[in-house]
Amino acid sequence: MAQARGYAAHSPTSGLSPIDFERRELRPDDVAIEIDYCGVCHSDIHFVENDWGITRYPVVPGHEIVGRVTAVGADVRQYQPGDIVGVGCLVDSCRQCEACESGLEQYCLEGSTGTYNGIDRHDGTVTFGGYSNRVVASERFVVKIPDTLDPANAAPILCAGITTYSPLRHYGVKAGDRVGVIGMGGLGHMGVKFAKALGAEVTLFTRSAGKVEEARKQGADHVIISTDPEQMKAAREQFDFMLDTIPAQHDFNPYLQCLKFDGTHIIVGLLEPIDHAIHAAHLVGKRRVLAGSLIGGMPETQEVLDFCAEHDIRCDIEMLDMANIHEAYERMKRGDVKYRFVIDMKSLNHA
Repeated sequence: MAQARGYAAHSPTSGLSPIDFERRELRPDDVAIEIDYCGVCHSDIHFVENDWGITRYPVVPGHEIVGRVTAVGADVRQYQPGDIVGVGCLVDSCRQCEACESGLEQYCLEGSTGTYNGIDRHDGTVTFGGYSNRVVASERFVVKIPDTLDPANAAPILCAGITTYSPLRHYGVKAGDRVGVIGMGGLGHMGVKFAKALGAEVTLFTRSAGKVEEARKQGADHVIISTDPEQMKAAREQFDFMLDTIPAQHDFNPYLQCLKFDGTHIIVGLLEPIDHAIHAAHLVGKRRVLAGSLIGGMPETQEVLDFCAEHDIRCDIEMLDMANIHEAYERMKRGDVKYRFVIDMKSLNHA
C-alpha cells in the first residue's frame, strides 16, 4: 500500500478537510500516478453535498486528473515512468459487454466504475478521486496528454471536454451545420470551441447580455439572448443541432422550436427530471430528436485530447489552491468562474 493524502467530505454538511488514506498496491495492469492537477467539476459539489442521494462517505472527489507516471505494473505496455497522463471519470468497467468492446465503457451494461464514489470490482473498496497527491488506475483507463497541451489546461478536457466533444462527433456535426450551444459555463465554452473547430456555424444561447463579447472571443459566430422573445422567435427552425449544457432546470420547448426538421437537441448538462413538460408536437411535427449523451469512452477520450492538440483548443481555467476549495465551490454555485477551476496539487502540502 502507498500512503496518500487528499481532501474528503465526511457528511453532506462537513465540507472538505484533509484525509490520509492508502492507495492499493499495483496490479499487473496498473499505472501509479503522482497528481499535478485536478479540475473541479460541478458534480463534485453534488457528491460532496449528497444532492443525488448516492454518496458514500468519506468521499474524495475529483475526476479531471493529470499527473506524472511514477510506476507501472508488470503487464503495462503503453506507459512508463515520467509520462504525463490523465485519468477521467472512469477507472473500470466489465470490459466484456457490447458497450465495452465498442470502446463505450461509459455505457457498460454492468455499470462502469467511477473514479470516485465507485466500488472497485476486484476488492470491493470505495474509489477515491483526484483531490489527492496520487492515484492508481488500470492502464485501459489512463490516457496520454499530448506534449503540446499544457497539463493544467488539459485536466478539464477529461470531463467538460469529452462531455461536449462526444455528442458532436456521435451525431455527426460537420462543416456547414448550424449549431446552437445553450449556456456558456465549463461545458458550454468547450462546446463552442469544438463545434467551431468541426466547421459549424455556432450560435451561443445565453440569458446574459454580458456574455455577448466573451462568447465571440470563444469563437461563437452569433449570440442570442434567450430571454428576448423577439430573438427567440427569429431563431425558430434555424438550427441542425442544439447542445444543451445547462445543469439546472429550464424549459426545453423554446429551444426545440429553434431546430429545423430532423434537428437534434442533445442534453449534456441536466441529470434530473425535466420539470417543464415537453410539448410532443415540437418533436412529432418536425421529426426532431431529443437525445442525451454521457462523457465518452476511453478511445474517444484520447481522441479529444489529440483533437485539442491538433486544433490548439484549451479549456479556460482559473488555478486554485487546495485550501480555497470551499470558496471555489461557493463561486461555482454563483456561476462565478471562467470557466473551470483547476487545483494545483502542490498546494496540497500547504493546505
